[in-house]
Amino acid sequence: MEQPDVDEPVFLISAAAELAGMHAQTLRQYDRLGLVVPRRRPGGGRRYSLRDVATLREIQRMSQDEGINLAGIKRILHLSHEVQRLEREVERLRPRADTGSRIFTTGPTGNVVIVERGRRVRRDEGRAVVVWTGIGE
Repeated sequence: MEQPDVDEPVFLISAAAELAGMHAQTLRQYDRLGLVVPRRRPGGGRRYSLRDVATLREIQRMSQDEGINLAGIKRILHLSHEVQRLEREVERLRPRADTGSRIFTTGPTGNVVIVERGRRVRRDEGRAVVVWTGIGE
């Protein structure tokens, strides 16, 4: 069975408010404050996703149970998104940091380059000149 797309904007403001246990006016206020910004339809109507509804519930929990004001919640949400972005970036870069899967060599211009293990740097054979000076003999 296919999983639903949690980012698909499918809920009208009334349905999202009911699912989150809030009043529609609260969702409008959160939109104005930038806490949960739903997608807009061509006519301007708001459409909320399952992820938006989950965020609304989390905002309500932080506000009511933790006593955090809306400015604090906005900062927490921003930092959470930043952490997720950085985690994705780390996962994207992790293979490059795996020292067992790369080696260092020189490229055609003599610069040090990183190549994946098992691959070779393209070289223009016969065009390189190496000068030995005899220093240290």
